[in-house]
Amino acid sequence: MQLEVENTAGNPINNLRRLGYSFQRQDGNEMSFVRPLASAGYPRFHMYVKINGSNMLINIHLDMKKETYGDNTRHHGEYENEGALKEEVRRLKTLLD
Repeated sequence: MQLEVENTAGNPINNLRRLGYSFQRQDGNEMSFVRPLASAGYPRFHMYVKINGSNMLINIHLDMKKETYGDNTRHHGEYENEGALKEEVRRLKTLLD
């Protein structure tokens, strides 16, 4: 699910930390953040953030469990605008706008 927050004020890392997200890493101009929903680390909200001027472009999904590897790499995530992900996007829009 994608979300654009226009005219963000302040440091995006600090803004997302205030909302419960932890910075993971930066790859080029894209930053990765997570917000676990359980003490085991999963499920968790996982977002990739790009800064474009004063706008923040967020690509967010819900990781249900850790990815599995083998012959096929599987990522167990929810990307649709429903359930917990829909509520989290609503929360982000309210608090970041």
